[in-house]
Amino acid sequence: MSFEDPTALIALAIIPLALLAYVVSRRRQPKYAARFTNVALLDAVVKERPQWRRHIPAAFLLLSLAGLIVAFARPHVEVTVPKEEATVMLVTDTSGSMMATDVKPSRLQVARDAAKSFADGLPDNVKLGLASFSNTASLNIAPTTDRDQVKAALESQRPQGGTAMGDGLSIGVEQVRQVAEEAKKKDPKNDKAPAAIVLLSDGENTSGTAQPLDIAKQAKDLGVPVYTIALGTPEGTITLQQPGDFMPRTIPVPPDTETLKQIASETGARTFDAGSEDELKSIYDDLGARVGTEKEDREITAWFAGGAVALLLLGGGLSLRWFGRLV
Repeated sequence: MSFEDPTALIALAIIPLALLAYVVSRRRQPKYAARFTNVALLDAVVKERPQWRRHIPAAFLLLSLAGLIVAFARPHVEVTVPKEEATVMLVTDTSGSMMATDVKPSRLQVARDAAKSFADGLPDNVKLGLASFSNTASLNIAPTTDRDQVKAALESQRPQGGTAMGDGLSIGVEQVRQVAEEAKKKDPKNDKAPAAIVLLSDGENTSGTAQPLDIAKQAKDLGVPVYTIALGTPEGTITLQQPGDFMPRTIPVPPDTETLKQIASETGARTFDAGSEDELKSIYDDLGARVGTEKEDREITAWFAGGAVALLLLGGGLSLRWFGRLV
């Protein structure tokens, strides 16, 4: 919580002084009560002694005063709200190494399922697009609010070929470029575009013409963060038998965590390692909150002022009901 006028909070020093005055006044009351000499008659008249109840109206009054003082300081809080306009590009690896089963049942199946959950978890007004890459890269679905299109495209993905990570990332950048450039025109001082890219890969760049780090620099210039996910474990392997091979070959396919880390760092985003289905789903949940929502500063003066008035009325009402007078 922050305050527009924090100096107003100095007035809160009144609260302990008022509390002290209340305690002193209560301690003096028995002296005056003793002036009523007919104690037996007093016992008959006062059937019920309020005891602890007599302090409640005063407590409400003090809380009301504290609430009003805080209201004068103009408090603000940060709240998480869905982004009004945002575009997210999923760029996923569909190379042959995605057949690896070190992430059960397979890297690609886990990636598909987690991406579908990610799509469902985004706010409805966030546009989501999908690109994929193996030997070459392609745009599967341009950014849209139709989640069914994205999920259908995810389901149709099949693992094959090499890893054109740079080309895939390049497609992602081009899809958010217009959004980023329009945002810069509206507010040249704002270096964060209402867009983000989520890049998932399980291996190093082996195909294509673009270098991943070169494309990451383009994303940085646009103010677009590229969140990266390294899927798989260092022990991951696939078995291939190519023409001319006498026996199938086992090929190691560890994820290229270092390149993915550099891409995220270059664009001011985070990188993640997913070695299991649960880890990947957790990462996508985190990313959904990051790219689909934003922090908004809101003034809550009315909350404190309204609460203070309610406490004042409640305290006064209880005092009148129990004792026939205000505090």
